[in-house]
Amino acid sequence: MNLTDRIVVVTGAAGGIGAALSRRFAAEGAAAVVLADLDADAARAVAEGIGPVAHAAALDVTDEEQVRALVADTEQRYGRIDLFCANAGVTSGGGIEVDDAAWDRAWRVNVLAHVYSARAVLPGMLSRGGGHLLHTCSAAGVLTAVGDAAYTATKHASVGFAEWLAITYRDRGIRVSALCPQGVDTPMLADGIVEGHLGARVIAASGAVLTADQVADATIAGLAEERFLILPHPEVADYARRRAEDPDGWQAGLRKLVRRLTA
Repeated sequence: MNLTDRIVVVTGAAGGIGAALSRRFAAEGAAAVVLADLDADAARAVAEGIGPVAHAAALDVTDEEQVRALVADTEQRYGRIDLFCANAGVTSGGGIEVDDAAWDRAWRVNVLAHVYSARAVLPGMLSRGGGHLLHTCSAAGVLTAVGDAAYTATKHASVGFAEWLAITYRDRGIRVSALCPQGVDTPMLADGIVEGHLGARVIAASGAVLTADQVADATIAGLAEERFLILPHPEVADYARRRAEDPDGWQAGLRKLVRRLTA
């Protein structure tokens, strides 16, 4: 995908990866970038920093009617949506002891929000014969998130759903990419480290922690090549191969890391 003159929507755009993607899409020449977030004021501040091509919108990604309304408003305002980035995500910070409300929130934000956006945006893309869906799924979706059961389960589900979309709609002109970064210097990771969450500590100890701008750079390259898996941390591909070839050895290595961090 060439971003020049494209109409783009980004959810979870008020900070972190979403804000970095929005800035980069604008820099690449997008005609319009819609920054959607539950925190509308923060999204508006990012949009104002980007300039006239950016438009902020309030959005609860777990409310399908709001998602449909955002898509309809964007299509009415700009005529189409070329790239929809389902980027909003949440962690739970715990294991099976986490209450049902946290599991439900993880499921609704990390999975159902992707379903809702696909339902809303695909009819227009299919009628025009083209479009691109970018789902932020995390390396946890192809590996695991030690210390966060709900995040692991829902990110695996989000990768699975993205793959289903890619298989189902590629021959009808729809491209799908699953963005799967590992450690990224965002409030989600930083807050987890400060609070002592095991998952955040494992991520910090497992390799490079990239900036959100570096993730945006990798995303631009992945979109240009129309790759399904976009891996800002290339080593994740090696980890995934090792996990598939020797799951027992892979799990043993992670358990060893956990023992070292919790000793």
